[in-house]
Amino acid sequence: MPNSPLDLLAIGETLIDFISTEPAESLSEAEQFRRHLGGSPANIAVTVARLGGRAAVASRVGAGALGRFVRRELEQRGVITDYLCHDPDYRTTIILVTKTEGTPDFEVFHGADAQLQPDDVPEEALARATVVHTSTFALARNPCRQTVIGAMRRAAALGKVVSLDPNYSPKLWPDIEEARAVLTELYAHVTITKPSLDDAARLFGGDMTPEQSVRRFHELGPRTVVLTMGKRGTLLSHAGQLTHIPARLVDVVDATGAGDAFYGGFLTAYTDGLTLVQCVHVANAVVAQKLQRVGQLTEPLNKQAIYAMVGI
Repeated sequence: MPNSPLDLLAIGETLIDFISTEPAESLSEAEQFRRHLGGSPANIAVTVARLGGRAAVASRVGAGALGRFVRRELEQRGVITDYLCHDPDYRTTIILVTKTEGTPDFEVFHGADAQLQPDDVPEEALARATVVHTSTFALARNPCRQTVIGAMRRAAALGKVVSLDPNYSPKLWPDIEEARAVLTELYAHVTITKPSLDDAARLFGGDMTPEQSVRRFHELGPRTVVLTMGKRGTLLSHAGQLTHIPARLVDVVDATGAGDAFYGGFLTAYTDGLTLVQCVHVANAVVAQKLQRVGQLTEPLNKQAIYAMVGI
């Protein structure tokens, strides 16, 4: 149903991750790869859909076989593809990624994702959504950058919850001053942001405490900051209150997409009206399941069982 409500509209990159089949710290060590649906906004949309939510992506992929693979994978996972466009001139973006317990090594081959146009994110799409989300990857190149900024500005004007993952990488966006300026512009419209310690270090420098990093993100505009710190847990900040929530420790098989699984769980709980602390507990339970498999979450998740697991 084209006008039915959406829990989440994820705007930005939808692509293919080629993840090494064996653990490797560097791509120079990796020899064989397996393809997986990827892209941070797409991963978050998949997590929301796997938890029973209504999630859609607004993105561009190629018109060839890889673009058709992306559409099929999204639809099989329950993601709405009304706003997934096939670009006749650019190929689907791919990323080579190492399978690892820590931060993966990667290399990007850019394509259609950066060609997102304003008409690809119509007013109808924004009006349907409760949460409108994007990533910093999507801001690295035009025309996608200006499309995303315009869409988030319109979403904020419509009273939507505007969400940003500040997953800045100098590999993707070498000009840090430009990145900071663009993020400052966008953060004026953002409600919730979920940085990691790595994100904060890349954007602000590595000599800040977690509490100082949270304060810096608040200064940019968002009311709610969810700072993920790996095994150290999560620092949640809202309305002047800072809360530390421990992580769920599990045996890690692959960390690729872990932050997206966490945030998808968080946003699902958020749209269900749970408290912010409860949202983090749900996110921890979801990411624990992701960390024990390669690639993103593919099977349906029992949301009620997860809620019960964390005492909700």
